[in-house]
Amino acid sequence: MTASAKISTTDLRRLYQYRNLPNLKIPLFYALWIASLVVAWNTDSQPVIQWSSYAIAGYLMMGLVTFMHEATHFTLFKKKWKNWAFGVFSVIPFFISFIAFKDDHIKHHNFNRSPKDPDAFTMGKRGVGDFILFYAYILFGAALTLLNFVALYPIAAFRGKKLLIHLGEITLHAVIYAALIVWLRERSILEPFLRVWLIPFIFFGYLNSMRFLAEHYGLPWNRGQLIGTRTISSNQVNSFFWNNINYHIGHHVYPGVPWYNLQELHELMTPEINRVGAVVDQSYVMVFFDAFLHGPETLETVEAREAARVSLKNSGKLATSQTSD
Repeated sequence: MTASAKISTTDLRRLYQYRNLPNLKIPLFYALWIASLVVAWNTDSQPVIQWSSYAIAGYLMMGLVTFMHEATHFTLFKKKWKNWAFGVFSVIPFFISFIAFKDDHIKHHNFNRSPKDPDAFTMGKRGVGDFILFYAYILFGAALTLLNFVALYPIAAFRGKKLLIHLGEITLHAVIYAALIVWLRERSILEPFLRVWLIPFIFFGYLNSMRFLAEHYGLPWNRGQLIGTRTISSNQVNSFFWNNINYHIGHHVYPGVPWYNLQELHELMTPEINRVGAVVDQSYVMVFFDAFLHGPETLETVEAREAARVSLKNSGKLATSQTSD
């Protein structure tokens, strides 16, 4: 029986419904992000405060990206054009194009943990190239993400209309960046502006790499959404600022459920998650540290991990049974 059969039609209909009030977080998050940049701008003589502000800005950028991620699934607004509009303009500070991210991400959902998954670059044969790519992503994730969504993925995947839209977005960005640079240079504030804009990407890049790896690393290969995705229970602060992206199993099984309903969806799915042995871990840091230590995956390492999880689960059931007896 599938996971969908475990949730009533009534519950699913309610979970799929749009609500406008939660989206008030969007202007709130942008205000907090801008405020952190303003603090960084004005605290040159106080490096602790300045760098703390950079770190906060990078953390908030993760929240902003999750709003853009919702737009790729048309779950941020009821009207599709509003999702497109928000997506196109929300990625301008991040340099990438929305259509490139959207196309890649939808393919990732369709082919999660399979040879056609464009995000499955952590899987290989543990050759030298696999190790270089894996650890380069950990260390330089923001730069590689920019390169991928500006050039590599569009060159490989886009033709015709999609390519024209991508080029249109990149052209729009170039015009905006050029006008902004001219305006800033005329006021002799280009250098401090670039500093407060770009330094937070250091923190954002590491956080984004940590989140990315934690969502699927080490999970069964080619076994579908439920088994091939990890939820991180984390904490309510992280869930609030990252818009419940940590409840990732529910998101992959029901990608049309908006971010503000993912916690409830997780509660409803928990019996099925437990039954099939889907993975719920407590900490992004612990999963990331495990991935960092073990490096790129192979089919053999994935199967060994799954066998160990099944063995541990079965031994736990045996211990519970013996205690009950």
